[in-house]
This record gives sequence, structure tokens and C-alpha cells, in this order.
Amino acid sequence: MTTTRTLGRSGITVSAIGMGCWAIGGPLWGEDRQPFGWGDVDDDESIRTIHRALDLGVTLFDTASNYGAGHSERILGRAVAGRRDDVVIATKFGNVSEEATRRALGTDASPAFAVRSLEDSLRRLGTDHVDLYQLHINALPVPAALDLVDTLEALVDQGKIRAYGWSTDDPASAAAFATAGPHCAAIQHDESVLRDNAAVLAVCDTHDLASLNRGPLAMGLLTGSTRAVGADDVRGRAPEWLEWFTDGRPTPRWATRVEQVRAALTADGRTLAQGALGWLLARSPRTVPIPGLRTVAQADENLATLALGPLDAEAYAEVERLLADLRHA
Repeated sequence: MTTTRTLGRSGITVSAIGMGCWAIGGPLWGEDRQPFGWGDVDDDESIRTIHRALDLGVTLFDTASNYGAGHSERILGRAVAGRRDDVVIATKFGNVSEEATRRALGTDASPAFAVRSLEDSLRRLGTDHVDLYQLHINALPVPAALDLVDTLEALVDQGKIRAYGWSTDDPASAAAFATAGPHCAAIQHDESVLRDNAAVLAVCDTHDLASLNRGPLAMGLLTGSTRAVGADDVRGRAPEWLEWFTDGRPTPRWATRVEQVRAALTADGRTLAQGALGWLLARSPRTVPIPGLRTVAQADENLATLALGPLDAEAYAEVERLLADLRHA
């Protein structure tokens, strides 16, 4: 069983499933107390979860400068202290936040901010380099993104980053970024069994990039959980782009779709989450799902998929048949 993949043309080897670190950042607030985090967290449990992920073979940890206004980076740095050579750290820049107040303050796509944000991230992470540095503004106009490339290449030359990428769902943006500099290695994009992005995956194939899959469990919808989440959770007051949840509960039409594919995803004895992650591993040799983990129990369940591997061809074909029927319904 292959449990590793290559981070695009960087040649960096990573675990086939990474750990998303948004949820361990804790609260972040926008205007009118709009939540951009996942509620209060237990930092000790977060560190235990990272250690459990390491024990289960995870080497890729994906965070961002604004997750909990830097708190996620601090916790990740504490957890991997003394084990830096065992991990591949991916972080992001472009969203501005204030650590003292946990407030989101908008965006900054300037090259100067990219440099300053990296220095802050290195300090919080307790390291001298980041393996993958990603632009975090999904819909940034392409010319503004391309203005960053010379700066990112210079950061590679300085040894402060090993590679860079863009978190964007737009294939044209991804393609433009991929061709602008030699050290672009990955595109992070929304990808799950409920919402495939074949166009971005095609860009990754064309330009030898890794496909980092955010939202691989549809923000928890593909875990089968039906409990309501609180008002301090981004799903409790879901922004427009987060269609999986309404008023803190699964949106009925998406919950129905989960039930329609559940049997196919779990036919070989997997849990629903393990089936959804197995579908992603079967989708492409470039995909690297990064489910968010907050507890050791979540790590045990989701990361068991590393041993289970991709869905087999028969199960994958059945899921595809069901999805085709649903799309045409």
C-alpha cells in the first residue's frame, strides 16, 4: 500500500493524507461577530491529535497565518518541536488578522505583506523555513497574484520556503500561477465526493502540481454528524460559500445526497468519512486530502484511511454511477 505522494514538481514526499489545522486555531471573528473559526479548542488535545497523526504516518500539516489569528501556527509549532525534520509544513498568507483580539481585518496581496507574513509565521511555528507557502485569497485577480511570483521565487532562493502554491478554485487562475515560476508546486482547492473540480485537477495534471483537497469531508457533512453547531462556529452562521450547513445544521438537500452515496462509500466496511477520503485517493494520484482534525478520536478514524487505501475500482465506479444519476436528477 502506497501511503505517500509527491508534492508536485517540488519532489517533496508527503503522506497521502495530511492534517488540516484550521479547526485547532480556535475562534476568529469578522465584522458583526461573524465567526471564521470552529469555536473554542482544547490546546492540549490539539497537540495530542498532532502527535497521534504523526504516529499514524502523517507528515503534511496545513495551516494558515489567520487560523485563530495565528493560534493554529503556534500550536502546530509546539507540537512538532524537536521533530521538524519529520514534517512538511504548509501555511498561507494574504488574510490579515490581529492576534490580540482574534479579529479578521481583510486581505493584503502585496509582495511586502507576503514577506512580513512569512516572518510572522516562521516565528509562530518556531522554524526557519516553510515547505509550502500558499496564497490564501481564492478569487484574487490573476495580475495581482502574478505580481507575487518574483517575491516567492526570491524566498525560495533565500531558503525560507521550499515551494509555493495558491488556494484557489478557479482553473484559469491555477494555470496562470503554475506557469509563472518554476517553484509553484501545488494548488489547494475545494474537492470532495460531493463536489468534484475536474478542471483544477486537469491543471494539476498538465503542470505537474499536487492537488491539496480542502473540504474533503464537506466541513463535517461527510462524517455523518447531524448535531447542531454553535454560533461561534463558522458553520453556525455559514457564509455564502459554505453551502453544506444552514443555521448550524446540515443543509437538507446535501444531507440527502450524502445518504444517497453512503452505502457505496461504506460497502467494504469503512466508515462514511473513510469512504469519502478513499474516494479522493482513488480520484487521482495527485490528490492529497487534508481533513481537519481536532481530537485523537478523529485522527484515529480518518487516518485509518492511509492503511485502507483508495476505494477499489468497483466501489469507485458505483459512487460515480450514483453521482451521475444525482447530477441529472
